[in-house]
Amino acid sequence: MPILLAPADAPALAELLEATDTSGLTWHLEDLTGGAAASTPDAAGASARSASLADLRVAGIGTLGAAGPTEIAFLSNPRYQSQLDSTHAGAVILSPAMADAHKASLAASGRTDGPRALVVCTEPYLLYARVGQWFARRSRANDIAGIHPSAVISPDAVIGDGVTIGPLAVIEAGVTIGQGARIGAGCIIGKDCAIGEHSLLHPRVTLYDRIRIGARALIHSGAVIGADGFGFAPDSHTVKGAYSKIEHFGGVMIGDDVEIGANTTIDRGVLDDTVIGNGVKLDDQIMVAHNVRIGDHTAIAACTGIAGSTTIGQRVAIGGAAMIGGHIDIGDDVFLTASTVVFSNLAAGGRYTGIMPAVEHSEWERNAVAMRHLGRLQRRLKALEKLSAKAADT
Repeated sequence: MPILLAPADAPALAELLEATDTSGLTWHLEDLTGGAAASTPDAAGASARSASLADLRVAGIGTLGAAGPTEIAFLSNPRYQSQLDSTHAGAVILSPAMADAHKASLAASGRTDGPRALVVCTEPYLLYARVGQWFARRSRANDIAGIHPSAVISPDAVIGDGVTIGPLAVIEAGVTIGQGARIGAGCIIGKDCAIGEHSLLHPRVTLYDRIRIGARALIHSGAVIGADGFGFAPDSHTVKGAYSKIEHFGGVMIGDDVEIGANTTIDRGVLDDTVIGNGVKLDDQIMVAHNVRIGDHTAIAACTGIAGSTTIGQRVAIGGAAMIGGHIDIGDDVFLTASTVVFSNLAAGGRYTGIMPAVEHSEWERNAVAMRHLGRLQRRLKALEKLSAKAADT
């Protein structure tokens, strides 16, 4: 039950919705207390306020099961519809169909409990995300920008207005940090890096030399960006089976509005840069190898590995623990389910699955045995088809 604001700072519900970025969304406020209902926002984005909801102040966001009367909850998955009847949330964001179902349930039962207001939106999950962003900005509004005295900063680093640098952070020579950026405790920013305005690096993020990060990036703790890739040339001239290291002279270019999860690693390029496009979302513990290129607004779930020099298109969605080989192209709008293994090019727009779902172990063993014999079974089937064709001709 995350109460995010003190009661004195909590906005009225209508004020919260007006302050939230609702651009592109269709929504309206419904008063379940019997007062005048609010109208759909007009073209200017303003909405009428319900007088009976004037005292409904929203101090935080909670789930349907845990939210209290000063919190707003959301419902986007029909499987949780039943929780709407018993929630203690003051207001709930939900779809028109779910709102109609709830009101029908109230009318049939004669009950008057439940949320005082419904925020009806055609995209409730997105509106919930936008409301959450408002609370996040509000909770940081009182943070005081400044540089901790234990931070080590090169004299020639360029630090923008309103930048915060935490304890024991290291900012090396030639670094540029845009206005409003926040660098957490213990971060290491290597030589000649550039960090865009209003980006946030949580504690212990490491940027090697010559990394470029766009505006409004969010990088979680333990991420390492710009390490050498896994590049070695076989070199048996001195010792049989030995390797000679491939030096990496490229960098990493990261676009605007990118999020990088905890302990994710992005290796620098060998000669050209590794490139992460605008709006890319990378989960925790992802491995992005040297010279990989990831297109705009692609989302990749945790524990995925991407081998070197692979290109991933725009708006691709990749499930957790996928394994993607090197030097391949994955087209725009591809969807890979979890644990899929990819070793060849994939055309744009496809949905791909490369692993069997879980079954009871003894059944899996039988299936595995059958798979080992698929080649022989195929040959036998072809032979039978030939015999059948001959028999049909006689």
